Amino acid sequence: MKHAIIETGGKQYRVAEGDVIFIEKLNAEAGEAVKFDRVLAVIDEAGSVFGKPVIEGATVSANVVKNGKSKKIRVFKMKPKKGYRRTQGHRQPYTKVQIETINA
Repeated sequence: MKHAIIETGGKQYRVAEGDVIFIEKLNAEAGEAVKFDRVLAVIDEAGSVFGKPVIEGATVSANVVKNGKSKKIRVFKMKPKKGYRRTQGHRQPYTKVQIETINA
């Protein structure tokens, strides 16, 4: 099984071919193909390759399944004894992608 560690949206993900992951929102519509060129490491049965900081020429291709928003969280601010109370909601956008191939 071949695994790769990619970086996108300021976060790192360990992926394998066929995986479905939720990442920070990309500017791509559902059904489009995307390539991740920030590959930090590739691990397989033969051995491991680590980049400094990235592996030159390595890419991970994926297919966008859908774009959406996660569940709403409530942000509540309060200052005691002052009558200050604020409630705010937030829904983080995401992109759901399926990993197709790891090229290293």
